[in-house]
Amino acid sequence: MQADATIALGGCDTQANEPPTAQKEITCQILEDSFSYEVIKGDPTLNVGVEERREVAELDAAGKLEPNLTENGIPNDVLAKLLPGDDVIELAAPKVAGGAFYQFIKRLFDIISCGLALIILAIPMLIIGIRIKAESPGPVIYAQRRVGKDGKIFDVYKFRSMYIDAEARGAQWAQGDDPRVTPFGKVMRRTRMDEIPQFWNIVKGDMSLIGPRPERPAFCEEFEKRIHGWHYRTTVRPGLSGLAQVTGGYDLLPKEKVILDLEYIENRSLSMDF
Repeated sequence: MQADATIALGGCDTQANEPPTAQKEITCQILEDSFSYEVIKGDPTLNVGVEERREVAELDAAGKLEPNLTENGIPNDVLAKLLPGDDVIELAAPKVAGGAFYQFIKRLFDIISCGLALIILAIPMLIIGIRIKAESPGPVIYAQRRVGKDGKIFDVYKFRSMYIDAEARGAQWAQGDDPRVTPFGKVMRRTRMDEIPQFWNIVKGDMSLIGPRPERPAFCEEFEKRIHGWHYRTTVRPGLSGLAQVTGGYDLLPKEKVILDLEYIENRSLSMDF
């Protein structure tokens, strides 16, 4: 079986003079699973062997397989799952709740609570770092670009929960059962330990304890095309956690998430936050 180097990730080509077994694979898909590619048979009766997997890996290493990405670097199949159908949603601008007193108390609480947390958790953070290093190579803490208040881009900090180069094939949306996540990373995500470094983001003023979760610029640009008003989420400071996370977490689609985020923005108060 020969692959056409001009064909994007997601399909492969075969020659007409190849045996029937090879021709059956004309509709095969090359899918990403952690850091390897698998040839998935177009015919359910066709077995996929080690040799086919090796060929795909070699083609990928040679740079002959290009990911099928949007202009913002998001795999098209990922985006299709996040934005199913062709509907375009129109959102009204929210009336931002919370006056000067609320904002002062909220900010004061953020600084004091997160500053103390960083001091108290210094030793546990060191232990977490050692555990991350022992499990897989790479940095303990990584920075990722996110969209903050009023569209300002900032670096959000997290303990690394994924294998290195987990997004070599384009930006991915976080999901509950993610194959890119390390075993200890799954524990950190389940307990939210991976987000402890974001206490520093909160002290700096990039974030708050409570608010809409900050998203990556690439996803924000794509979502805005189909969810007109997605950017309204950035009318307030993003949060470590929020109404959308408490309600549905990783299982929510963007269109469901933004509705909850705007509901929070319109009703936020000290009683709602705490």
